[in-house]
Amino acid sequence: MNVKELMTNLEAKHPGEKEYLQAVHEVLESVEGIYNQHPEFEKAKIVERIVEPDRIITFRVAWVDDKGTVQTNLGYRVQFNSAIGPYKGGIRFHKAVNLSMLKFLGFEQTFKNALTTLPMGGGKGGSDFDPIGKTDAEVMRFCQAFMCELWQNIGPDTDVPAGDVGVGGREIGFMYGMYKKLAREYNTGVLTGKGQTWGGSKIRPEATGFGALYFVHHMLNKAGKDLKGLKVAVSGFGNVAWGAALKATELGAKVVAVSGPDGVCSIENGMSKVMIDYMLELRSSNNNVVAPMAEKFSGVKFTAGKKAWSVKCDLALPCAFQNELNGDDAKELLANGIWAVAEVSNMGCTPEAIKAFQDAKILFAPGKAVNAGGVATSGLEMTQNAAHISWPAEQVDAQLHQIMEDIHTACVTFGTEEDGHVNYVNGANIAGFMKVAQAMLEQGII
Repeated sequence: MNVKELMTNLEAKHPGEKEYLQAVHEVLESVEGIYNQHPEFEKAKIVERIVEPDRIITFRVAWVDDKGTVQTNLGYRVQFNSAIGPYKGGIRFHKAVNLSMLKFLGFEQTFKNALTTLPMGGGKGGSDFDPIGKTDAEVMRFCQAFMCELWQNIGPDTDVPAGDVGVGGREIGFMYGMYKKLAREYNTGVLTGKGQTWGGSKIRPEATGFGALYFVHHMLNKAGKDLKGLKVAVSGFGNVAWGAALKATELGAKVVAVSGPDGVCSIENGMSKVMIDYMLELRSSNNNVVAPMAEKFSGVKFTAGKKAWSVKCDLALPCAFQNELNGDDAKELLANGIWAVAEVSNMGCTPEAIKAFQDAKILFAPGKAVNAGGVATSGLEMTQNAAHISWPAEQVDAQLHQIMEDIHTACVTFGTEEDGHVNYVNGANIAGFMKVAQAMLEQGII
């Protein structure tokens, strides 16, 4: 495999798809050495096949707003790779959604799901529908129209979507209601992230954030460090950031910053449980701003136009969107003494930021390892649905913790360098890639 040649061909074939090309380049750089030790992979052209999705489904979504005006959006489902199980990945509703974004997310999901050790392939979907400012009735009508176009392409043993940015329990409920009406069957295993009264798993809303902190705990422990007393900066205030803030606080850290598109709230003494709970109120308001936190609580200072990374901290947790932490942010964090960064969002750091952290030899771990707890718990939800049972929260949490420990172990196994330093990016990429590649090899040329 020649990474430069492969990337030149991909860029010519998929011009302008910057997020997708960025994700592919990162993985190929990591796996090039080990891939070239396996001539059977080259003979079967595993790389050329693994970087292209199995199929892409694109559709128009027409719906009616509260004023009676017809609105039109685009919907997508990228079924990327099913070598180790049914396609599995979230649905994202955001005005910036496009095919490049969803291909990058589906590609990442393929290896993330492989890391969990659960039998799940990779997929992703979504729409350029913007839920911000929409009423519940408008969101419901859009979700129903979206599912009318998607339902025949998903199923518990085919493709199992979940939530993502802009898609939470409310949206999953609306989509499942329409799926059930169209399919005429009560098969809760077709979607995950469901309400707990109708097939949802306990711990699922918290799982991505909880799993991230379990991974960070093991990463710090490996380096002889501890979470207790650390100052933590978090971006975003949805389920992911909420779960991360909650578990970080439970484990003894202090969350000193939380940010939104409008700016950052700094909390010198760390977030209290009441403040953490308020994050969900901010998200459910559909206003997408964090400033009200400073108005509601004393000891919270809001600074407009600034990111969480402007607040001095020990541990940075990007929890919002891809490429949200750039090279300049990395320089600011390093100047302020940062010594650990873990991507909780998918590809939360730009390549420039990652290089800065790795050059500085601080602890850095990528999203496909750190945030795998969300999809891992979705996989556990699928298992419960298939068996028609519901596990107690303690059982789900114990399995989540074990999965995150196993992912950390895999990263260390494949990412430890000659000097003993662990390159978590390489470790995660190689561990996930090798599992998927071997499965593809054994299943023939399809």
